Amino acid sequence: MKFITSNEGKFREAKELAEMFSIEIEWLRMEYEEPQALELEEIARKSAEILSEKIKEPFFIEDSGLFIEALNGFPGPYSSYVFKTIGNEGIIKLMAGIKNRKAYFKAIVAYFDGSKIKTFDGIVHGEIALEIRGRKGFGFDPIFLYGDRTFAEMGEEKNLVSHRRKALEKFFTSIKVRQH
Repeated sequence: MKFITSNEGKFREAKELAEMFSIEIEWLRMEYEEPQALELEEIARKSAEILSEKIKEPFFIEDSGLFIEALNGFPGPYSSYVFKTIGNEGIIKLMAGIKNRKAYFKAIVAYFDGSKIKTFDGIVHGEIALEIRGRKGFGFDPIFLYGDRTFAEMGEEKNLVSHRRKALEKFFTSIKVRQH
């Protein structure tokens, strides 16, 4: 089964977890255009539908976003664009003076089994830090506090608790159940 992503870090994380389930995955390194929508599930599902027109064998993709309570869930499904345009600095500025810093990361895995698409989600709760902390990790990791450390400060340890891991575990579990 193929994992379609242009992000090597995501692939390594997924491959490591897949091996724990005795599932072999291949990396299909490619970028694809994501349709815009208000829900991550809809974006992932539509992306998988578009890709399934070209790729007929089983594959999965993953999409994730940061949802900030005080900003009504922003940036949510627009996380990638927001990160590219205003980055972590912009989110810190938007949150200046805001006491409610609750946020969560959500990941959606969309799986095309050769005929239909199924989605799996994973969520991890935390809050927005007062400043950028840590240099490792990608995206909003340096401002997402999980306990007393940001995801960026956690390094590889983040992969044990991440939203992506939770979604992938649900997905790989469902694959194992179907194989038996």
